[in-house]
Amino acid sequence: MSTSPYNQALGATLIERAKRERIVLVGVTLPGHTDDDTEAGLDELALLIDTAGADEAGRVVQRREAPDHTWYIGKGKAQELRDMCLAVDADTVVFDNELAPAQQFNLEKLLGRTALDRTAVILDIFAQNAHTLEGKAQVELALLRYRLPRLRRGASARLSQQRGGVGARFGSGETKLEVDRRRIMRRISKLEVDLKGLQHTRDLQRKSRTRSGLAAVTIVGYTNAGKSTLLNRLTEAGVLVEDRLFATLDPTTRRLSLPGGEPVLMTDTVGFVRRLPHGLVEAFKSTLEVASRADFLVHVVDCAAPDPEGQIAAVGDVLAEIDALSVPQLLVFNKADIAPEVAADLQARHEGSIALSAQQGTGIDSFLQALADRLRAITAVVELLVPYDRGDVLAAIHREGEVVSTFHDDDGVRVRARLAAASAGRLSEFLVRAA
Repeated sequence: MSTSPYNQALGATLIERAKRERIVLVGVTLPGHTDDDTEAGLDELALLIDTAGADEAGRVVQRREAPDHTWYIGKGKAQELRDMCLAVDADTVVFDNELAPAQQFNLEKLLGRTALDRTAVILDIFAQNAHTLEGKAQVELALLRYRLPRLRRGASARLSQQRGGVGARFGSGETKLEVDRRRIMRRISKLEVDLKGLQHTRDLQRKSRTRSGLAAVTIVGYTNAGKSTLLNRLTEAGVLVEDRLFATLDPTTRRLSLPGGEPVLMTDTVGFVRRLPHGLVEAFKSTLEVASRADFLVHVVDCAAPDPEGQIAAVGDVLAEIDALSVPQLLVFNKADIAPEVAADLQARHEGSIALSAQQGTGIDSFLQALADRLRAITAVVELLVPYDRGDVLAAIHREGEVVSTFHDDDGVRVRARLAAASAGRLSEFLVRAA
């Protein structure tokens, strides 16, 4: 068995836990936020720890003007948290807020149990779901970047202890030198080099797809919104679909023919959440670039979720971080069969959006027609004159675009067609004019 740092630090993902951990959730309402915001964040955190393999045992909430530098929460509230952990026999406490390394260390010392934050839980889930070479490298890189400042701040003794359950994949690892700063820095450097090589391979694949002349459509959305279900419905891609957060991390691309016959390449991406850790966005940048380089985005929203508008805003934040906000997009409200009234209300508030059920297949025809219309609107119609002996060019036009009309004259076949910029450029010698 491999003894790489990834396997050693994340090996717990391969072991089925006999007992689910009991976790107390902690939320702090800071200026600019409301108690409802805090409760919504804790509700999502509960879903995250459930996905990670643990159960909520209780909640502690506090309103503060600023985080306490020692425990994040106040001294009295920290004691209350300790008492609750004892009362409910909790294994771990998880803060919805981001803990500084010193705060995490002080909390563990006071509580006598593991203290984690939201970022750590998301890293844990990504560790469970990374399967490809690139995905594993991206997760390990984010994990080590997360651990490095904690090591610098003197928490290495705590981080080097063996402990199981949620957090084991990033908090423990080898029993002594694995958490040494020099080794982590060396490992980070190697991962960055490896990922550059993998990104080069991905760039070559992307260029190959670009040369195909097909429009690139990328599906984005909140985690568990139904992106993979939609891709499977449209293309029979066979992507893993589970009712849990971050079920799939690796992008999948399939060819899809729209109602007019024009083919496109449709790609599923990793789901987003509120406050997706910046380290993960950085580590997954090469994967997320598929959105920023797309010709069109399909933004899938779970209309049955408690806060669809909040999910739309959260996805917008991540798209802004990867410079993809300028890419045209179609808003799709999924799971309309579960919440039809909510779907209708959201459609009324977002002009041009579509409601459907990827699971049941209802609304798919309307979605495909809307997608085809939007793509036509941003695709130039050009006129080409193709000699009669160039049947290969005519075949390429039909294969890569949508033929609007054809006319036979003495010099050849005049074709008006909607073509992507790459296809039009490759066929420029036959171009007569833009229609």
